[in-house]
Amino acid sequence: MAFLPGFDERWKDIPDFILGITKDIWEDRGIHTLHRYYGPELVVRSPASVIKGNTGIIAATEATLAEFPDRQLLGEDVMWCATGGNSFLSSHRLYCTATHEGPGMYGAPTGRKLAYRIIADCWCRDNGVHDEWLVRDQGAIVRQMGLDVVDWTRDLIAREGGPEACVTPMTPATDMPGPYQGTGNDNPWGQALADILIRIANAEFSVIPQSYDRAAELAYAGHVTGVGHSDADRFWMQLHAAFPTAQFSIDHQIGIEEPLCGARAVVRWSLHGAHSGWGMFGTPTGAEVYIMGITHAEFGRQGLRREWTLIDETAIWKQILLATGDL
Repeated sequence: MAFLPGFDERWKDIPDFILGITKDIWEDRGIHTLHRYYGPELVVRSPASVIKGNTGIIAATEATLAEFPDRQLLGEDVMWCATGGNSFLSSHRLYCTATHEGPGMYGAPTGRKLAYRIIADCWCRDNGVHDEWLVRDQGAIVRQMGLDVVDWTRDLIAREGGPEACVTPMTPATDMPGPYQGTGNDNPWGQALADILIRIANAEFSVIPQSYDRAAELAYAGHVTGVGHSDADRFWMQLHAAFPTAQFSIDHQIGIEEPLCGARAVVRWSLHGAHSGWGMFGTPTGAEVYIMGITHAEFGRQGLRREWTLIDETAIWKQILLATGDL
């Protein structure tokens, strides 16, 4: 019997479904299964773009595998909540490895080996994904290719046809409505993570030594790792300092407790406002910027003991470059 009505009996539970279809599509080369696993009206939102329908997704998948044919997507965790009507929302954290063996958006093959993370929130029903929010650590990929993030982004705009024709990053203006309108569950661990992020956004950085384990393991955008309070403070201070008046929003939260896993949480959040401060993105430009971020966390006896937070630096720089005309 399937774990939910409408899903194949092949899958034993929600994590097995999410991990299984990911392997089917990418590593087992079942790109055609996107017609089955992705709804025809699926909206995929990433910081770099908003795409509707699986035709464009199939093309992008083929292009990625042509450039990185040995790409592996190793599922580190799947957190989820029920959303009614035999549906659920999952948040899937992937550790990706790949070798640059083919020509593509990163240029001629270099043989460079990459490691980076992706976090994808997927709303699923009837054996498929029907709504998605995805953040890829694009800055990590660019740097591991030996390229400068700003220069690569500037070149990307040119290769896409210039500022009038290039792919538009996701903003509230470019977002599309999808079938899932939920905001998660009311589990206290999801609320605990949301409260930490809200207090940080409100410049209450004292919440970090109060709520994080002193030996917390940290993984941030750019494939940056750290340990403890000072490294957490550095990332969040650099981000919020660049957008001191931006509006911070909790868009979705899940808390979950499962055997052998402990207390975990995921929050999808956004930051929207002017690049008006010194920080992660250099000289203030006044550019209006929208950031979609996703944070995964595990809690232990001494507080938040592991954190993974992803943003797409290239999508942020693209908005800054387009707004300033620094092309």
